[in-house]
Amino acid sequence: MTLLYPPARTVEVFEEVAGVRAADPYRWLEDESPEVHRWQRRQAELAVSVIYEGQDPEAFRDLIRAYDAGSRPALPKHAASRWFRVAGASVVVADEPFGDGRPLLDTGGAYVSWLAPSPDGRVLALGLCTDGSEHNTIRLVDVATGDPLPGAPEQVLHSAWAGGVSWLPDGSGFTFFALTGTPEEFRQAVFTHRLGGPTKLEEIPVPAGSREYTLVQMTPGSRWAVAAHRVGSPIPVAVRDLSEAGAPWRPFVTDCAGTVAGHVIGDHYVAVTDVGAARGRVVAIPLDAADPGDPGQWIELVPEGETVLRSLTPVGEHLYLSEFDRTFARVRILDRAGAVVGEVPLPGRGALAAPFFALTGLAVGAPVADFVFAFSTLTSSWGVYRHRPGGELETLAAPAVTLDADVVEGQALAPDGVAVPYHVVGRTGGGPAPVLISAYGAANVPLLPQYQPDLAAFVAAGGVLVQAYLRGGGEFGRDWYLAAHRERKGVRDSDLVAVAEHLIAEGVTTPARLALTGGSDGGLMCGVALTRRPELWRAVLPRAPLLDLIGGTRDPYLDFVIRKAWADPDDPDEVRRLLGLSPYQLVRPGVFPAVYLQAGAADPRCRPWHARKFAARLQAAQQGEAPILVHVFENAGHGAATGPDVAVAQDAEWLAFLAKTLGLTPPART
Repeated sequence: MTLLYPPARTVEVFEEVAGVRAADPYRWLEDESPEVHRWQRRQAELAVSVIYEGQDPEAFRDLIRAYDAGSRPALPKHAASRWFRVAGASVVVADEPFGDGRPLLDTGGAYVSWLAPSPDGRVLALGLCTDGSEHNTIRLVDVATGDPLPGAPEQVLHSAWAGGVSWLPDGSGFTFFALTGTPEEFRQAVFTHRLGGPTKLEEIPVPAGSREYTLVQMTPGSRWAVAAHRVGSPIPVAVRDLSEAGAPWRPFVTDCAGTVAGHVIGDHYVAVTDVGAARGRVVAIPLDAADPGDPGQWIELVPEGETVLRSLTPVGEHLYLSEFDRTFARVRILDRAGAVVGEVPLPGRGALAAPFFALTGLAVGAPVADFVFAFSTLTSSWGVYRHRPGGELETLAAPAVTLDADVVEGQALAPDGVAVPYHVVGRTGGGPAPVLISAYGAANVPLLPQYQPDLAAFVAAGGVLVQAYLRGGGEFGRDWYLAAHRERKGVRDSDLVAVAEHLIAEGVTTPARLALTGGSDGGLMCGVALTRRPELWRAVLPRAPLLDLIGGTRDPYLDFVIRKAWADPDDPDEVRRLLGLSPYQLVRPGVFPAVYLQAGAADPRCRPWHARKFAARLQAAQQGEAPILVHVFENAGHGAATGPDVAVAQDAEWLAFLAKTLGLTPPART
């Protein structure tokens, strides 16, 4: 296929970081100028015409909608014997988690980033995002009347990663983590807002110069407030005694490379930690401890075992401990002393719904009497369930979708001899299959055996999904994560290639029928794979991708990410290492597989210029016949706040590209 791409001029520009120079011929595509937007629109038109040529767009949208019926629900929030949830374009309060209830608010089409009812249930705080960017502002609603309350803080929240707002135990106000300037500057701080009163900056002793997220944890009936700091591996960095008027925050656990993620339980901070236990243990740290940073002073409640401990949820007088057993979910029930008193009878081998980052999972509000959770498997969509200690499992919302597919566990050997696990979802055995590898392997974030609508639609269309658990992720504990972190980041790429080559060697697929997809940092993984090993793939589909690590150092948000997870941009040797891992700089003339890049115009994390610059450079370098396509969607961001209609359009186009390149039978319109 010979395509006439929209022309992309080159410029004589060099990026210089720590004295290391790299050519940046498409720097002009970073601008949000009329010229760039015209080029972006023409690229989108080309992508749509190529992908849907000979295929019915509405049939793909119908298929996506059918499997979107099993999308993960937003779990309701509890306060004062009532439950608050999003239902379509409304926010509803009810006596039961999914009861009919009473509409409180019409969102007007805005995305609800988070909900946080006050401890007495009289006021509901929520975050509204209007452009898909995840940037949201606080709204306050009188629960009795449904009327908006004046005087909400004006600061913009960069995302929902710090949980929205944390109510003071008496409900008189709340703390929140918000931007102190423009989103582009990416500077944030904790604020305290009093209902009907002012908003003031909260002086919390976080490490100097830190751009990390901070969540204040408070529990009704407790005198303690804890500031949890760091989004991926949180620690309780500071504590405050609320019973002492005007008492300042004091440092708590400050010099700790590991994770200490928990909750205020009485006079202790009870947490899952990987300090001294790579797979995790449960500890209790006295909140009045003289030296809380000394792990030798922590009280061990649950020792390290064979499973990976992930999180704790307070439920009445109990703690529900979420674990991974070879990626599959397990939930044990503990008493406050850490003794195991039961286990939740989960409805299958799958995954519990959880926030992307561990810090967000600490925003649970007051302990409730019920453990309400969402659960799915690789072949059955999300259901919602309730469990009480000593009781039976109750289904609140049954799964809507079941895939007619097998799930098989496998593993590939990485070059260093480590076994890299994966799951195969679909029907194999009749010769080389059209296979899509989906992977992530970054940031201590676990990729779980859960239902994902777009991947389910691919399997339903006749494809075979391989979900690979690469090092760098959080599926197997801290050692697994650190094995592909910073200077070892390339281990993830080796793991991915090992899985691909193993599938080919076993006859599951061939390079002519093998595709790869991943989002965000997983999009960068895709970029490395297609530039380093283009012959392995028939198609590569990066979504909301990070692709220019060198240029990313000019972006305050990405500078924060790169310094934390990749390298020190002030060190020339580290920058040279980044050059060898940055897809935009890795592009050389050659024969590349079919590529479909998808990005959001409002993405504040991986800005659309990553996809634009990479696509332009790859189109110019392509010496083969496969298309290099890019579509930047308007009113779309990094994914979490993208509206449903735009998300359906994105997923349908992504699936249609896979169907065309892998030879799947196109769906018929319903």
